[in-house]
Amino acid sequence: MQQMMKQVVAVAVVGLLVAGPALAQETQTAPVPAPAAAPAPPPAAPTYAEEDVLGAAEGVFGKGAEGLAEIVRKTFKDRGQPNAYIVGREAGGAFIVGVRYGSGMLYHKVEGERKIHWTGPSVGFDIGGDGSKVFALVYNLNDTEDLYRRYPAAEGKAYLIGGFTANYLQRDNIVIVPIKLGVGWRLGLNGGYLKFSKKGKVLPF
Repeated sequence: MQQMMKQVVAVAVVGLLVAGPALAQETQTAPVPAPAAAPAPPPAAPTYAEEDVLGAAEGVFGKGAEGLAEIVRKTFKDRGQPNAYIVGREAGGAFIVGVRYGSGMLYHKVEGERKIHWTGPSVGFDIGGDGSKVFALVYNLNDTEDLYRRYPAAEGKAYLIGGFTANYLQRDNIVIVPIKLGVGWRLGLNGGYLKFSKKGKVLPF
């Protein structure tokens, strides 16, 4: 009986010696579970918040420019958050019939930035000349190619030696709200349109 037990133990020891390296190798090569993937960041909002727009406008007109914050707040209250804005300069003059030329950069929340130009004639009870810094809020511009069209404009101006003005331009669903700080002398009421283009033009039509 004792001899049989010794034989069983011997066989078990030999089995462990043979299987040991294979078990160790299997333990070493066991796949390690990959760490859980980090949650994806939330998508960026497709519109500009009020504080971002006010900061950009202050970069054009100067921090704390009187009346600027009120115009921005009112526009946001009326129209909500824009998905693009324009920064540029404009010059124009009128004696009954007027013209204007402008250029700047379009900043689109989704499509990035690009150079832009605009021109436009006007007719009305309007006289004088002015130069303006321009900051325009743009709404519902889902494709920047849709900007390059004519936008009817009607604005009343009554400022001497500068001052903020704002008016609305609209075509279909796209709304543009130019905010201007003018330098010069211009008085009156005019109607016309603005035409946006990729390149500057000599003729304002």
